[in-house]
Amino acid sequence: MASTHDQDGIKRRERAQQVALFRYQLICPALDPGLSTKARGKIVRAIAAGTHAGPFGGQHCYSRDTLDRWIRRYRAGGFDALAPSIRQPGARIDTGVLELAVALKRENPARTAAQVARILRASSGYSPSESTLLRLFHRRELMGPAAGGGVVFGRFEAEAPNERWVGDALHGPRVGGRKTYLFAFLDDHSRLATGYRFGFAEDTVRLAAALEPALASRGVPGACYVDNGSAYVDSWLLRACGKLGIRLVHSTPHRPQGRGKIERFFRTVRDQFLVEVADTNADQLAGKQLTPAAGLLELNALFTAWVESVYHHQVHSETQQSPLTRWNDGWQRLGHGPVMPATQALTEAFLWSAHRTVTKTATVSLHGNTYQVEAALAGRKVELVFSPFNLEVIEVRHGDKSFGHAVPHMITRHAHPKARPETPEPAPAPATGIAYLQLVADAHQQQVIDDERIGFHALYSAAPDQNPDQIPGQLSFDDLTDNAANTGAQEAGR
Repeated sequence: MASTHDQDGIKRRERAQQVALFRYQLICPALDPGLSTKARGKIVRAIAAGTHAGPFGGQHCYSRDTLDRWIRRYRAGGFDALAPSIRQPGARIDTGVLELAVALKRENPARTAAQVARILRASSGYSPSESTLLRLFHRRELMGPAAGGGVVFGRFEAEAPNERWVGDALHGPRVGGRKTYLFAFLDDHSRLATGYRFGFAEDTVRLAAALEPALASRGVPGACYVDNGSAYVDSWLLRACGKLGIRLVHSTPHRPQGRGKIERFFRTVRDQFLVEVADTNADQLAGKQLTPAAGLLELNALFTAWVESVYHHQVHSETQQSPLTRWNDGWQRLGHGPVMPATQALTEAFLWSAHRTVTKTATVSLHGNTYQVEAALAGRKVELVFSPFNLEVIEVRHGDKSFGHAVPHMITRHAHPKARPETPEPAPAPATGIAYLQLVADAHQQQVIDDERIGFHALYSAAPDQNPDQIPGQLSFDDLTDNAANTGAQEAGR
């Protein structure tokens, strides 16, 4: 046994020497004491950027920090400092102890390695380290899903169309230098894209723009499965689903397994549609020069054409049917069509509401606006129902009864703060070409020239032939006297 340990030690030392020699050869170009710090850093970066054959085969890459650490070791301890430490063989653990640890883990899979170590120390007075037990449990497949502690996700699919919609958002291309977002809803049974729309923001208004046409054209689903994004937890969406009888279900945070179908749809969108739509920072889309708002309309038109003429007619790899065929077959099997919402109910669902307490003067405030309501509602909490794009028309409700429209008293905001429109800004008025300040300057200049009380022209009116001793352009004493006399006469005449 002793000779075996000696042979193992010799082999370890030989391998350590080979590693030290390899490390020295690698860092040798950077060990020249004549190198400056900048030059040495350039050499080390070049070594780190390459791939090197290891001392025992294979290709390896080493980071800048690793190379710097080896250089520091060599400077401090020479060549021997580059050799890795030789691990000493530890005492062999009794097989019986290991098997007892395995039995304890199988007896109760919820036991951790630390708990098994405590039980071993209490029962036999000795226990291997926790890391040793963990390696043992992994080798015996007693950890993770193989131990029965993992969660198994089955394949779920709705049994009929409109039983369940899945909604999510996808980051789209840039149009006119602005980022776009795609809101989409997918029927869980048929994989039909029921609603979709690109917008310039990932907010509630853009979500409503995708959901309302979907409900109007494809009917009302039984449930809507969405994530926990800010647009999906907005009180407006909860109210809309409640008005239409839709069960709103939010996925568990950090558990995206239930949204696999919509994620697969987004992958198809990226691979087949977005790959053909480049970022349009130059305001170009489909070969057209467009403004951001017009580019967004063009993007939605192109996406609608792709969904309705390509995606809905492609055979799905999971269902072996096209989404449109599976959608129609599902309704034929049920013997009826989708439940379509009434126009009034759909309009009501997409209104927003807010609760306010009426003041003693029978007024309410909403986003900086003040409204006059019925005097009988003073001191009561009322519901204000409105369109986010028009805060001038507010319906007042109390106890499920309508009290008519509030009368605008002071309006400072005409739309809800979240209702940012995507329409282009109005074009600036054409320039008139009139420079007001230049007109003022010209008038002032003319006033100075026409003012006879100040003899500026006299500075340059002296004639050399009248007074040969006078410097051209310089006033004489007689000129100053005559000017003063003329000025005095004019003042007396006035």
